[in-house]
Amino acid sequence: MKKNNGATMIVTTILVTLVILWQMAAQANLINGQLLGSPLGIYHSAVIGVTKGQLLYDTWVTLFETLLGLVVGSGLGIVLGLVLWFYPRTSDIVEQFSILLNSIPKIALGPLIIIWFGSGMISKIWLAGISTFAVAMISSCAAAQEVDRDLLNLFKSFKAQRAMIFRKLIVPASIPWIFSIFRINIGFALIGAVVGEFIASENGLGHAVFVAGSLFDLNSVWLGVIILTLMAAVLTWVVQLIEERVVSWKVEQ
Repeated sequence: MKKNNGATMIVTTILVTLVILWQMAAQANLINGQLLGSPLGIYHSAVIGVTKGQLLYDTWVTLFETLLGLVVGSGLGIVLGLVLWFYPRTSDIVEQFSILLNSIPKIALGPLIIIWFGSGMISKIWLAGISTFAVAMISSCAAAQEVDRDLLNLFKSFKAQRAMIFRKLIVPASIPWIFSIFRINIGFALIGAVVGEFIASENGLGHAVFVAGSLFDLNSVWLGVIILTLMAAVLTWVVQLIEERVVSWKVEQ
């Protein structure tokens, strides 16, 4: 924990220093504030967005799409990946299809999903879910196969049924993997939601960034990027916090 706190302090110090230097360079006209933006300009954009309420609403829309896509896509992928433990021959085939699906650029699927499900939140949730499904399924399938062989043989020596082995051994042993899957998929879900908002949307941070970029409002673009980064960081922290509560033995080691 002390090591993590030390690393956090170092990163925070570096970021604060860079922001100060950025603002000083913009004020001294050493850099073009119109092309690169400035911390004060980003702050003013944030104040305007919060005052009007649109920034808070856009943030909520993207957060909701990301969370729902993350939970649905990762949840379905994890369940399918673990269940494939019962069917080892089938798991190899399904895993290959998942790798193929994961290799498809999600931005290429965006227009299809939006045509099928419209330009509302549903299409963004679908994109976020699709972006997380394959990774979750492949990782959970690998987690089920990586269970300690000695423990597995011990269960078999006591004539335990496969359903009991799955419930008492496979699922508990896969819990650390499951939390890792959620942490990894936060970024993928966020990318899926933002890509959908870029393509066709009236709300959301992706839409706001797209509009700001079209108007050459670099401060608002930076503001959207910063909020998306903070959103990913907070969601990752929440998952880690839950993991520390659930997988207490891992924290104690």
